[in-house]
Amino acid sequence: MTAFDMELVGKVGSMALVNKEWGDIDYNVIARISRELKPGCIWVTSGATEIGRIDYIRRNGKELQGECSDVKTDYAAQGQTILMQNYRRFIDSRYSVRQILVEHQHFNDPNKREYLKNLLLRCAEQSAIPIVNYNDPLSNEEIVKIELQQLMQSGRSVVHCSDNDETASQIACLVKCRKLLIYTSTLGIYSDPNDPDTLIREINGKDAYELMQAIESCQQSCVGASRAGANGARAKLEYIKAPAANGTEVYIASPRYRIAEILSGNAPCTHICVR
Repeated sequence: MTAFDMELVGKVGSMALVNKEWGDIDYNVIARISRELKPGCIWVTSGATEIGRIDYIRRNGKELQGECSDVKTDYAAQGQTILMQNYRRFIDSRYSVRQILVEHQHFNDPNKREYLKNLLLRCAEQSAIPIVNYNDPLSNEEIVKIELQQLMQSGRSVVHCSDNDETASQIACLVKCRKLLIYTSTLGIYSDPNDPDTLIREINGKDAYELMQAIESCQQSCVGASRAGANGARAKLEYIKAPAANGTEVYIASPRYRIAEILSGNAPCTHICVR
């Protein structure tokens, strides 16, 4: 029987945390997620850049001007504090909340990888909820590209952490979690992206090899993405291959449903696992 060190790794994207119609944070989504988190969970959150942008405009009445990378950095730095403030506001007051900002180097360097793993595992032992985000404020795209190219020259597999779907999947492998939940802008993975009635509710196989074949088959019908800069359903399925092969049950679902509803099978989603 497979042993797991953590019960759940979850991830929510920025599009789920912002209500475009209101031009504001969707506090209902953050509250609903936060109230279900408990020790043994690791939560990966996007949203810092967009939330920082909203907050800056509200305070100054205009957008930031300048180099795109600098503007993104400044918005992300401003949004991080607001994100953490709201997670702390709604997570059960009995539990500690710890912010952990990661970069690709924390997964590609064996020593840093082990250090991060131990940090995350201690959270469960100490009744703390880790809230993880990629360290956008101190991550320059050009520098990251150079660093990744140097790592790839060694011929070994390299983690990019190009978005938080990949970050969550890497953390799921790192701590060997029982379940991985990826919240997305749709109900899950569709056999026909243009037909909402073609939701694929189960992707499975009798073993890891057969499961990988089933995932790759589903990838063939995945095109497009929910927004500019997003990697889409195909990339999501690519990222979750490693934890799924590791024995982790994966759920790709909509944040309109509670975590408990999804994990119990009472909400529509795509469930990926070895039978």
